[in-house]
Amino acid sequence: MDGKRLEAYEVLEQKRLEGIQSDGTLLRHKKSGARLVLIENDDENKVFTVGFRTPPEDSTGLPHILEHSVLCGSRNFPAKDPFVELVKGSLNTFLNAMTYPDKTVYPVASCNDKDFQNLMHVYMDAVFYPNIYENDKTFRQEGWSYELESEDAELKYNGVVYNEMKGAFSSPEGVLDRMVLNSLFPDTAYSNESGGDPDEIPSLSYEQFLAFHKKYYHPSNSYIYLYGNMDMEEKLAWLDEMYLSKFEKEEIDSAIRMQKPFEKTVEWDREYSISNTESEENNTYLSYNKVVGTSLDRELYMAFSVLDYALLSAPGAPLKKALLDAGIGYDVTGSYDNGIYQPIFSVIAKNAELSQKEEFVRVIEDTLRKIAEEGMDEKALTAGINYHEFRYHEADFGNYPKGLMYGLQIFDSWLYDDSKPFIHIEALDTFAFLKKQISTGYYETLIREYLLDNPHASIVTISPKKGLTAKHDKELAEKLKAYKESLSEEELAKLVRDTKELREYQEEPTPAEILEKIPVLEVSDISEEIAPIFNEELKAGDVPFIYHEIETNGIGYLDILFDLRTLTQEEIPYVGLLQAVLGIIDTEHYEYGELFNEINMRTGGIETSLEMYADVTKVKEKEYRPTFEIKAKSLYEGLPFACSMMKEILMHSVLTDEKRLKEIVDMLKSRLQMKFLSAGHTSAALRAISYNSPLARFKDMTNGIEYYETVSRIADHFEKEKEKLTACLTHLVKKIFRRENMMVSYTASRESLDPVLREMEEFAGALCTDEVEKGGFTLVCEKKNEGFMTSSKVQYAAMAGNFIEAGQQYTGALQILKVIMGYEYLWQNIRVKGGAYGCMSSFNRLGEGYFVSYRDPHLKNTLDIYRGVTEYLRNFSVSDRDMTKFIIGTISNMDQPMTPAIKGDRSMNLYMNRVSAQTIKEERLQVLHATQEDIRALADIVEKVIDAEQICVIGNEEKVEKEQAVFKEVKALF
Repeated sequence: MDGKRLEAYEVLEQKRLEGIQSDGTLLRHKKSGARLVLIENDDENKVFTVGFRTPPEDSTGLPHILEHSVLCGSRNFPAKDPFVELVKGSLNTFLNAMTYPDKTVYPVASCNDKDFQNLMHVYMDAVFYPNIYENDKTFRQEGWSYELESEDAELKYNGVVYNEMKGAFSSPEGVLDRMVLNSLFPDTAYSNESGGDPDEIPSLSYEQFLAFHKKYYHPSNSYIYLYGNMDMEEKLAWLDEMYLSKFEKEEIDSAIRMQKPFEKTVEWDREYSISNTESEENNTYLSYNKVVGTSLDRELYMAFSVLDYALLSAPGAPLKKALLDAGIGYDVTGSYDNGIYQPIFSVIAKNAELSQKEEFVRVIEDTLRKIAEEGMDEKALTAGINYHEFRYHEADFGNYPKGLMYGLQIFDSWLYDDSKPFIHIEALDTFAFLKKQISTGYYETLIREYLLDNPHASIVTISPKKGLTAKHDKELAEKLKAYKESLSEEELAKLVRDTKELREYQEEPTPAEILEKIPVLEVSDISEEIAPIFNEELKAGDVPFIYHEIETNGIGYLDILFDLRTLTQEEIPYVGLLQAVLGIIDTEHYEYGELFNEINMRTGGIETSLEMYADVTKVKEKEYRPTFEIKAKSLYEGLPFACSMMKEILMHSVLTDEKRLKEIVDMLKSRLQMKFLSAGHTSAALRAISYNSPLARFKDMTNGIEYYETVSRIADHFEKEKEKLTACLTHLVKKIFRRENMMVSYTASRESLDPVLREMEEFAGALCTDEVEKGGFTLVCEKKNEGFMTSSKVQYAAMAGNFIEAGQQYTGALQILKVIMGYEYLWQNIRVKGGAYGCMSSFNRLGEGYFVSYRDPHLKNTLDIYRGVTEYLRNFSVSDRDMTKFIIGTISNMDQPMTPAIKGDRSMNLYMNRVSAQTIKEERLQVLHATQEDIRALADIVEKVIDAEQICVIGNEEKVEKEQAVFKEVKALF
């Protein structure tokens, strides 16, 4: 590096990071004290993060509200929402901000150099020079404010973070996580809720909010991270010149304090809300929590991830098995949180009884004592290490850039010791160390030291209480009513005026000259070329074999698909159960725990899924192909073993094991309930579409609300249902896993192909040949328009319909509509003004469209906003610059970088849905050359979706009941 250009910085460490094929540099900015880490490699997907240590001083959610607010306009970019402007008009591959219990981070990523520089500029300006000091409107919009529409209206609280956290606190898991953290660290920042407790958020003042920014958002308290293929010297010179050199170094006490160890375990018993229809029986959460050293201990940090796998997380792991065998809880899970200074190891039993608390602790400690004395299962340890090491080498984080994930992991140590940013991302030595410790007594010593003999622990229980949400709502309404009655006429008039002024501020468009300060790429910066499709049709014997030739770094991704079109409608929910059971139940040659360990010792894992493909060339005929899929990933030499284990799972599972089936069904019921409470938007949207779509109905029957109803019925009446269940699962195996139903998808380089072709031919020969009757696959759909009541404090409101059936055509411009909705019309009306945390829409090639809200305080008002989309589109008129932004934002969604596995999956998906390269190219050009007239023309398409009036809402029982005129049917979800 050029010393002259970098004299503003002090280089503290330079290191080759072999495990991630990168060079790491640790620096400090001399004048401001800012800390920086550079990770240089050839990854085009560049990442920038600026983060701050932000220990919360109370539970008003100050760090979280500030995270939202600084992105609402700054000195150089004074638009009201530069964040949204960037999302609309940037080629980003990641753009967000996150609040953690002790830090707030602002990461961005892009493959485009110009775009990346723009993103860095807007984010640096946002954190150091936000417009929050000019007036309190952003604070009131994003945090909380009183809302009074008129002097005789009801006084309410509103605010995006306020409603987001009402949603977060509606989930028992959310309540438990918070209690565990608070219980173990009563004297540190972790005793407070950084996201905000809805009961405490309204006590936060604007002055406290500004003081927090002044104190912590300074370069001396900052952590800046740059990753990827770029001119690092140029970036450092820019950071110095534009921002860091403008600040003098300050002493800022933001250190995360160490909690003094407890002398004895503490016990916390709390309550959480359930709806009036839910049972209080078997609905308590029990948790056993231990503090494990610090995250600065490199070996311990990873060793407990391995122990979490071997003791608890893997199916059949001893702690999980012991608790289930003792009848404590329907679902036993564990967690090891090493993203805080003092990591936490937890054992959690869901759907238990409070009276089982002592037995819960006894079973855990007896089991751990036995393991410590007799020794760990060495295969489980080997499998746990291999599981983590395979993922480390593969570095496949799905849609998240790996540079982003490395950056977040660097914070796990850097935040607590300025000199140790690299200890966890350079993990080769750690894995080598952990392998050597097997059979030395090392892991048994860890169990004794940190789990059995460690009094820094808590036993936290949360028990269900009916009507708690309604009781809190009533108390809040009374409190606000009393407050309103205490106000003078002048004070009331001021509240009405403030409400009106905030609404006017939100509705007032940002002047064009201000918006133009936010840099935007040109459409000419974007290629018209589509990402390549890798599909080569081969045969393994007579089995169709689709090969995707992609360089995968020595890993083979193998997917075996079985056609489900011979199933009857009654069998479909049971195929959902079969998919859930296979791989976590005994087989003829392995106990299920042993099976899981064998697979993870020698491969990257095997998993099953259900998919549904539609022939897009025959949309009106509704030609669908549902499949059961089993997928493996492994180094090439491990593929024969992976194939033998896939065969073992499909052909030799013991589906008559009633005890294990009961455990799995109970676990499924518990996990589906959790999904509906934490991510109800996906389930509500799917259900609304399913009223008219066989594809969505299939998904709803195998993973949505209809599936939950089947699982719940079997779980609640297992003795009556078990015979039918075992018979149906056994029959389905014979009916599905047959040569004539099979096809293969394989992603890897050419050198590995021939052995896999031979392996698959042999595989097909081992499948079922028994005579079975064939069903004709038909799915009947029915418009139900349901309101599902839960104990949640918020709603997930969906509206759907099919526009092709109503005579309209699909066009690529509908992808632009998704951006316009998500960051303009729905964003403004549902999030900014309505206070909901999120809003989404989607329109696909089958003509299915939907709108849905996330953690939304409203219901009927939201549905009315959806109905207003048509008129909004008919009158759609924006500047050419804005239109360009919408196009670029759309391309950004289409052009996300893909891992080898995702490239293979995408190619296969296009093949199965009969989508040609020509179709994708046409749609891309429709996006790139879209005009405002094309957007206005979408009004007719959206009108058909809205006219279908397919509505489903999951939400607060009182709210749903109050609006029951909206629905054909209102019922309890649980």
